Amino acid sequence: MTSALPDFLLEPLVRAALTEDLAPMGDATTRAVIPAGTRYAARLNAREPGVVSGMQIAALAFRLVDPALKVTTHVPDGSPITPGQTLMEIEGDAAAILMGERVALNFAGRLSGIATLTAAFVAETAGTKARITCTRKTTPGLRMVEKAAVAHGGGSNHRYGLSDAILIKDNHIAAAGGIRPVLEAAKAARSHMMRVELEVDSLAQLEEALAIGGADVILLDNMDTPTLTRAVEITAGRVVLEASGNMRLARIAEVAATGVDYISVGALTHSASTLDLGLDF
Repeated sequence: MTSALPDFLLEPLVRAALTEDLAPMGDATTRAVIPAGTRYAARLNAREPGVVSGMQIAALAFRLVDPALKVTTHVPDGSPITPGQTLMEIEGDAAAILMGERVALNFAGRLSGIATLTAAFVAETAGTKARITCTRKTTPGLRMVEKAAVAHGGGSNHRYGLSDAILIKDNHIAAAGGIRPVLEAAKAARSHMMRVELEVDSLAQLEEALAIGGADVILLDNMDTPTLTRAVEITAGRVVLEASGNMRLARIAEVAATGVDYISVGALTHSASTLDLGLDF
């Protein structure tokens, strides 16, 4: 489990989604067919197994439509769920429940899909020290909640954005003139609180980086499994190693067994399927 984010950080996302759905004239269908003052109770249910995420943001969606709604969350974010399980109950004005339904389900289904996929990747690392981590390949505007969903699935978070760590990739190396110039520049520029990660795509680059020093983490990009194993041997624990590129679920167990510390997987956020959740009156 992870600590919940403060609601005030989530509110702008939820308000934007509700505005997109309800502006400019509200819910025409509900206004036409549901008598004013009708009260009802609804249940948000799981329709397939997985790991839930997005309960906090779903509850917020209903409360922003109508603060008088009684929202009871039965299953906290990060919990395994089974088909038919009731995750949340919402009681109060029927129109308000219907207006918040789609936004709540869109967030909860999307984030639960990410948490579920992450949990599947994490399961493949059992018995190793490797940890599964996400990347910056997130839906624009939703990085905060998608990275939270990765954590709900048992994964780790990579850097949040461009400002909180130095990650030197192949284009930086090419533009700066080589590994030595970029590492020396990074060492000179970073604060004592900032880590430096360097991407390499060959054992020769790895050995050069280790000889120069200055990298806290080395990213082993698009290497096959035997090369990853050799990279771990060469490094001998001197820096943290992250394997990245072409990290399919079927390959994770063998990559984890090489001894790398982290395996970064863009698919956690860019290719996760939405988990099937439904709201039933």
